[in-house]
Amino acid sequence: MANKDYYQILGVEKGASEDEIKSAYRRLAKKYHPDINKTPEAEVKFKEINEAYEVLGDSKKRANYDQFGSADGNPFGAGGGQGGGFGDFFGGGGGFSDIFSDIFSAFGGGGNARVQERGQDINIEINLQFNEAVFGCEKLVTIAKQEKCSVCHGTGAKNGTEFSTCPDCHGSGRVRFQQNTVFGTTIREGVCQKCSGTGKIVKEKCASCSGRGVQKINRTVKVKVPAGIDNDQVLRLRGEGNAPMRDGINGDLNVRISIAPHKVLVRKGIDIYLDLYVPFTMALLGGKIDIPTLKGNYTLTIPELTASGTVMRLKNRGVKALQKDFYGDMLVTIKAEPPKKLDKDSKKLLEQIADKLGNNYKKYNEFLEKTEDLK
Repeated sequence: MANKDYYQILGVEKGASEDEIKSAYRRLAKKYHPDINKTPEAEVKFKEINEAYEVLGDSKKRANYDQFGSADGNPFGAGGGQGGGFGDFFGGGGGFSDIFSDIFSAFGGGGNARVQERGQDINIEINLQFNEAVFGCEKLVTIAKQEKCSVCHGTGAKNGTEFSTCPDCHGSGRVRFQQNTVFGTTIREGVCQKCSGTGKIVKEKCASCSGRGVQKINRTVKVKVPAGIDNDQVLRLRGEGNAPMRDGINGDLNVRISIAPHKVLVRKGIDIYLDLYVPFTMALLGGKIDIPTLKGNYTLTIPELTASGTVMRLKNRGVKALQKDFYGDMLVTIKAEPPKKLDKDSKKLLEQIADKLGNNYKKYNEFLEKTEDLK
């Protein structure tokens, strides 16, 4: 996703204004909308266009994308945030930090700064009603998570004081050691084995956490669901995950969204679809019918002689685009329904009408002409 050129997809320059980006998106979305463009590649193109606009239409995501090539910001920063500079690049939760400390140690450099550990993420799923996802809501969820022991403040020691500084690493949690390789003798840096990287030697363990420094607790978290969230999208709550065993930062809480279907409406992206079955006489003669929309009931006028399969578009009656001031449409497909049965009188009347209308059917007559030589 990050490797795609979103500006090229929308056909705009990198310095394009918000209005230019929005205008390009509207033009392309209309051109490649699956309801209008029936070519096989239209659906793929439509998804790419929406993906590009989701990033470039949001000022924060666009800034991240321009700087880091990803809407999520610096991929190497602690917690994935933006603007961490070189400190974020080298000081994450392992990986690059360990590699570079080994390189610098081999040349006699490096420091005693402790590498921050990152706690594990917690992944959950919440179920939403159709309207809760459309309009947004707040949910309280209870999760079992690992947190720093409140009694010993994460030290693992009784009262948080019954510990001493590790004599091997002098509190840094890391030690240097000599290693013989095929390239000669090198000096490397790794986790202190004596204190397991904590930098502390516990004299007497905390009774509450048995010296682990962390406890499993049940925590209630408020999840703010934005309007326009879609099925299977994930909300990330930074720092609401598990605490690490040693000093460091909490993991995240990832909330996957599951949305219950509506009784009659179907959502596709930010558009709403309705298959509206009406008596065939209403399709012929025209009429009015109340239909449900996201903004309440709406009186739809069906013109006279409306063909079955006709799609009527109600502008801006769809779903609000996620974190944008932009709405989809509602598309109503008229489907003329014949009666379940006919009595003799009704059948006779219809036969009289059929005789009166004669060959007043353009498409039907065209079909007969084209297939005449196939008989």
